[in-house]
Amino acid sequence: MGTFIDHRSSMNASTSTLNVPVGEPELFGVIGLQTRNIAGNGGLPGGLIVNLSGNISFEFTEGTVVDLTVVRGTTLGGTTLYQQTLTFTAYGADTIAFNVQDLEAPAALETAYSAFVSLVSGAATRTGPETFWGIASEG
Repeated sequence: MGTFIDHRSSMNASTSTLNVPVGEPELFGVIGLQTRNIAGNGGLPGGLIVNLSGNISFEFTEGTVVDLTVVRGTTLGGTTLYQQTLTFTAYGADTIAFNVQDLEAPAALETAYSAFVSLVSGAATRTGPETFWGIASEG
């Protein structure tokens, strides 16, 4: 059975109250998880397991393409753990949920994780809600 280590969350907006155009890579969530110098080892027993989840909501025009990226670290230069390109084929609104695991986390007292959104083409507006959270446990 795993052992709980830490849980953190970042809530940029709890309701549909944002009106932020999507453009260059923008940070919408960042957390630091205390990980007690335990290293990940591919999810094998005894290693660190980090589960990350979040959601982000948009209004968009037809043909809009948006990238979601989750990294270990605080900049896009960190280790990319998740990258998804979203293509919206019609005008509308949607909330996108994502789940990520970092099974190869380094041994550290605290490890930072960040979520970014960027516009590839078209037009999109971040409307909220936006959340990003993580749980660290020892497998």
